[in-house]
Amino acid sequence: MSRSVWIKADDTVGDWDDRRERITTALEAGVDWVLVDEDDVSRVRELGDINVAAFRTDGDVTLVDDAEDDGDSDAQPDAIVVGKDGEGDATIDMPEDLSGSADLSTLRRDVELERGAYVRILGKEYERFAETAAEVADHTIVVGEDWTIIPLENLIARIGEETDLVAGVTSAEEARTAFETLEIGTDAVLLDSDDPDEIRTTVEVRDQAERESLDLEYATVLDVERVGSADRVCVDTGSLLEHDEGMLIGSMSRGLVFVHAETAESPYVASRPFRVNAGAVHAYVRTPDGGTKYLSELQSGDEVQVVDTNGNTREAIVGRVKIEKRPMFRVALETDDGDRVETLLQNAETIKVATGDGRKAVTDLEAGDDLLLYYEDTARHFGEAVEESIIEK
Repeated sequence: MSRSVWIKADDTVGDWDDRRERITTALEAGVDWVLVDEDDVSRVRELGDINVAAFRTDGDVTLVDDAEDDGDSDAQPDAIVVGKDGEGDATIDMPEDLSGSADLSTLRRDVELERGAYVRILGKEYERFAETAAEVADHTIVVGEDWTIIPLENLIARIGEETDLVAGVTSAEEARTAFETLEIGTDAVLLDSDDPDEIRTTVEVRDQAERESLDLEYATVLDVERVGSADRVCVDTGSLLEHDEGMLIGSMSRGLVFVHAETAESPYVASRPFRVNAGAVHAYVRTPDGGTKYLSELQSGDEVQVVDTNGNTREAIVGRVKIEKRPMFRVALETDDGDRVETLLQNAETIKVATGDGRKAVTDLEAGDDLLLYYEDTARHFGEAVEESIIEK
């Protein structure tokens, strides 16, 4: 599931100066959507590139298309949202028969834009209203007055994949709970906060919710052999890597060796904490979607998966790839179930791997050492796991 963070920045949070400050902070933090009033759409476009959802309070969806007719496409949002100053927020009484709902009628109109429903959960009838809206809305935003889990649990259980369920929150901790409720969580959160720390932390919570945790294991080194020179790949990322972080690299996709980032100082070269000296061009590197890419395929702008020695993962953008001919080692390993996997690593003391005895230079590696790797008993085709028989040796 892909999670997202929305920031609420309509006229209920202050004047335009207040809203602009909130939106600017959200842009810098990496928020995905901003929810504003219709009149502010073009102002938001001037601040930066972000998905814009706009409250519609006049019921006239066709006005959205008028912006294009007037040549002002910047005034067009990416999504329209109904419910503010209407039935969704209790400004107008909700009809007992929802077929007479003005908000739902607006949602059901045939428009090209994405559609959203904004519903304050003031009672069971509003839960029912949100469920009905979710049948036609691309985004269903639900806001509890006194933030509680029970209405959210009900909606997560009842609403299907036809809509993105967005929970209104006021803090990063509430966002974490929303993403974890019923182990499924909401698709998104709508944050109502001016606090820059809360905004940034909520984005971090989103990222953590999307990341997988890998079960790493140790395999026994069978052999470390000098094999001559090959085209070696250094992956330079746009992020600073921590001392216990690296990437998963391997000649065989089922067994990927943990290779440390160059975070350690050396008598011969300064640390480069953005770099992983990964191996030869043919080798695989794991990507954030759980797939693999050949090191030779990587280029600036691609995403790779960064992992620490405990199996926690995050994504990093490739800034540069350096390919140079260098002397190599062939490292052969045996897993606990007797499978043999291998990879090629540069013959240099600056390349470090994780062993049972701690961080170790590949030049010091020897038979009998335990080497950390990620093992999955599956084959891959174009980087995707497949159930078929493939022999790699």
